[in-house]
Amino acid sequence: MPDMIKGDKEFENIPSIRSKALRINLNENIYGTFAEIGAGQETVRNFFRAGGASGTIAKTMSAYDKDFSDAIYGVEEDQRYVTESRLKKMLNHEMELIEERIVREKHPEKLFFAYANTVATIDFAKKYKGHGWLGIRYQTRPEEDYSEIILHIRFHENDAVAQQITLGILGVNLIYGAYYKFDQPRKLLRYLYDHIDKDKIEIDTINFSGPKFEKVDNRLMSLQLIKNGMTDAVMFGPDGNNILPARILYKKNILALRGSFRPVTKVNIDMYEKSYEMFLKENRVEKDRTEVIFEITLSNLRAEGEIDEEDFMDRARLLCSLGHTVMISNFQEYYKLVEYFSRYTKMRLGLAMGVNNLVDIFDEKYYRHLSGGILEAFGKLFFKDLKVYLYPMRDPETGEYTTSENLKVHPRMKELYKFFKYNGKVVDIEDFNDKILDIFSREVLSMIENNESGWEAMLPSGVGNIIKEKHLFSCNQGNKSAVTD
Repeated sequence: MPDMIKGDKEFENIPSIRSKALRINLNENIYGTFAEIGAGQETVRNFFRAGGASGTIAKTMSAYDKDFSDAIYGVEEDQRYVTESRLKKMLNHEMELIEERIVREKHPEKLFFAYANTVATIDFAKKYKGHGWLGIRYQTRPEEDYSEIILHIRFHENDAVAQQITLGILGVNLIYGAYYKFDQPRKLLRYLYDHIDKDKIEIDTINFSGPKFEKVDNRLMSLQLIKNGMTDAVMFGPDGNNILPARILYKKNILALRGSFRPVTKVNIDMYEKSYEMFLKENRVEKDRTEVIFEITLSNLRAEGEIDEEDFMDRARLLCSLGHTVMISNFQEYYKLVEYFSRYTKMRLGLAMGVNNLVDIFDEKYYRHLSGGILEAFGKLFFKDLKVYLYPMRDPETGEYTTSENLKVHPRMKELYKFFKYNGKVVDIEDFNDKILDIFSREVLSMIENNESGWEAMLPSGVGNIIKEKHLFSCNQGNKSAVTD
């Protein structure tokens, strides 16, 4: 029978879940354990049903009772069980048992793995849809150091059994990808959704580590989550690793700065520092319960056409080098950003922005898709405990400053703007550095790309050196370092 006949269309042949599990089972060297808590044993069930599981599965377990779980894996400081820390303890414990009980001398070719998940499915009242952590620690050669993939999921289905089934499919995809797509991490990530509709489950955090992923930059992988439609927002810390948004944002006061940061300039940092000082003076805002987020939108990354991943990494490296937490989001409109933050906190919210951004907020064209138009959007944006900190703009010809007092919006929006202004929702950043207002990122970028002099003075201390040393933004036309496959 021919592979192709006239009229056929090429398409990607995706192996079934049974085929994936069976391929793993039929490999005489892959051997490990499954530890699943909170949603049955759906992942390992697929391997049992595929056949030949006895050569792959050393042990399966589900320690549902909290006392049993604590006795096996230890007690968590926060007394929570669906956490990354818990998952890592599960992987550590199960891997130690494999190494202890399966003697290498008798099984020199074995490739050990430990798969684990700890999840909470939808509650009885169907108020909280549930979430979970899953991961695999494994090797592809005997005696090789272990590599690891850990991800966090949010369920979107409204039925616990359906969530269990979806989790089981995702688990098989993860194990299969770990062994057969480790050299193509982007495909590995994309194939996690094989046989799963994206509206069923959301992956909002993933981290790769170990010898198989030495060249993988987790910040770039977080960008893939957004590009592939797996989530709407991802975050990573100064160390470059992806972090769970809930862990950073839960019950926190949040100050967010949106920008291109291409590159980050003295204006960006002045806006951050001055708005942060003002934010900390607000009622009920305590420094140790406050997070500052530098946000870059996907539409901002696409401003020059297709997303330039090297350009994205240049921005990310600079912000991380300055010690900031970065968010990449798919929220073009500010009200969506506020809604997202409101998932995790009922504390104070602040948005630091320039004049042009605030004018855009009052542009009706961004809200035509809403049945309630701009009023619906503003109801979502401003009914929360939110305040806008406005950084001024100076007219290069007249030297006049544009502030919240003389800001010009569309005539139809004047009264709406006045309402928010006089209710204290929009306040001016007054203690700004007037010597730097003529600095614009796009001009700095042009100077860097054209090898012009003087741009270093427009950037925060040390940033110019980082750009030159790492050849960021095509500085000196140097070769940029590879970030991932």
